[in-house]
Amino acid sequence: MGKVRKSTNKRPEGFQGGSHSMNPDRVKSSKQSHLRDKATIKRLLMYKNCKAIRNRNGQIVKAAPYQSTLPSGSVARVAPNQKWFGNTRTVTQSALQKFQQELGKAVSDPYQVVMRQTKLPITLLNEKAKYDRVHILDTESFESTFGPKKQRKRPNIKANDLESLMSSINDSHSKYDAEKDEDLDKEESEVKNEVQEKIMKKGQSRRIWGELYKVLDSSDVVVQVIDARDPLGTRSKHVEKFLKKEKPHKHLMLLLNKCDLVPVWVTQRWVTILSEEYPTMAFHASVKNPFGKGAFINLLRQFSKLHSDKKQISVGFIGYPNVGKSSVINALKAKKVCKVAPIAGETKVWQYITLMKRIYLIDCPGVVYPSGDSDTDTVLKGVVRVENIKDPEDHIPTVLDRVKPEYLSKTYKIEGWSSPTEFLELLAKRTGKLLKKGEPAIGTVAKMVLNDWQRGKLPYFVKPPTLATESKEDSSVSRSNNELTAEIENVQEAAEVANLSEKPSVNQDLRKIETQLEFLGEDDKPLELPEGDIFVSDNENETEEDEDDDNNEDSEEKVTDFDLNAEDKIDNDSDDEITISTSEKRKSCDGEESEERKMTCKERKKLERAKKSKKIGNHFYDNRDVKNRRQRRK
Repeated sequence: MGKVRKSTNKRPEGFQGGSHSMNPDRVKSSKQSHLRDKATIKRLLMYKNCKAIRNRNGQIVKAAPYQSTLPSGSVARVAPNQKWFGNTRTVTQSALQKFQQELGKAVSDPYQVVMRQTKLPITLLNEKAKYDRVHILDTESFESTFGPKKQRKRPNIKANDLESLMSSINDSHSKYDAEKDEDLDKEESEVKNEVQEKIMKKGQSRRIWGELYKVLDSSDVVVQVIDARDPLGTRSKHVEKFLKKEKPHKHLMLLLNKCDLVPVWVTQRWVTILSEEYPTMAFHASVKNPFGKGAFINLLRQFSKLHSDKKQISVGFIGYPNVGKSSVINALKAKKVCKVAPIAGETKVWQYITLMKRIYLIDCPGVVYPSGDSDTDTVLKGVVRVENIKDPEDHIPTVLDRVKPEYLSKTYKIEGWSSPTEFLELLAKRTGKLLKKGEPAIGTVAKMVLNDWQRGKLPYFVKPPTLATESKEDSSVSRSNNELTAEIENVQEAAEVANLSEKPSVNQDLRKIETQLEFLGEDDKPLELPEGDIFVSDNENETEEDEDDDNNEDSEEKVTDFDLNAEDKIDNDSDDEITISTSEKRKSCDGEESEERKMTCKERKKLERAKKSKKIGNHFYDNRDVKNRRQRRK
């Protein structure tokens, strides 16, 4: 029997070359998305090379990785190389300072992303260590200072003589403030704060915070949903500081939801102010008629392109209870995938939803950071369910202070009240909520008012701070000054900076927002048109068929990517429709305006669909002889 000839070629080890499946740097086509990545190849090589190779006699021919030993008597040496004697690369101090400044600007700017981290120890450039207080025992131990082996001749003392000691005592005594001294035994007053009810601490449990941290750990992009009626009240500064300090590599953006419940100029002002800190977008969560859906999806696509090394990215939605996190996800999916309700606490646990192949959405239950708000503020923010409140009539005076009387009269069709109790009595008689002997059911009516407040039936909003160029008018509908003084001052500075400096922001056509409530007087202001370009990237009301038809048309251009630095311009042919055109088209349109505008492809399709006869259903038993019913009638 012939012997099989053994091949002398050794099997290649490690990464292969060319288009081999074990080559992580092989050329990939756009259709090949199932190929092995570098981590998988390393894992397979670990399985293959984990054991030593032995011959027939059991002797080790090749040792396993990191297990080879040198024979006794041999000496390990460094391989001779001329590079050991060459010049090393040096960096000047000015170049290091410039790099430190530029990197600090890029990290602190929410509109910039550090694409690739360097392998150099850049943490050594941080100047945190020089501000830390050095412990004296680490620098000068007791033995080296006062013992027999002391090295210091004279100890460092603040006062060299009695006069300097007395002067330092007098200085410290003049700076002493007894009110700030927490070590003094103060007499406890008989008046104590009432223990807060458990229901007012909703959204603060350890389980809810655990769900939040799961979402933050699993997300590449964090979207904080805030209420357009009260953006500062429903914004969690604690979570923002946590992300900035512990997870600076994650992207954070703000989503101003429920913008259909406030005037359009209020939405525009808040977007301008909040865009100074983080990218901010206006949104109206609706399955059938959303606003900002296309622009938001294209922005998420941009984030996915930044993380091209990952197979997919996850987008987590966080925020206060009842701000509309689940409704935003349903609007993006255009169908009901998350359980929603107009009450707080409907979402119990986190939930993964697939938006597209490379983008996943994570729904999170609402979380409230204990900020010392009163019970009334907690109720009016929508954190607590109204049916569980013991004394709902206690919160009605604040509602009457924040909502204008004309809005209440128009909504409930009652007039002439002088106190909250009288208002509830008139409303009870108007709606027929009466008890025995005709007494008004004040508790039931108060819950009705609070429900209308939480569900957006009462016109109310926190007026944004005025810019530097505008006159400071009194707030028509706002919270009390004592509650918002500190926050308004901080936002006032941001508003002035927003007016002076130009930063990249997400410009949307806010004229398309359909406001559900009617505002009167000072609240109804015209929209301020931005000086820059409006980037129209979303056509929410168009179907996929219309989008396919637009690709075949040469006259129209379709915006497929949302770019913050785009150079496209808009022509306002009408108030209802906005078409994208380049600068060349704009020049031709400025000279001559066509009297009769030609119909676009979408309008022609719309007319054709309207002319088609619609299918009308027939009664089934009139056309079908089921179980010989016609014969029985004869």
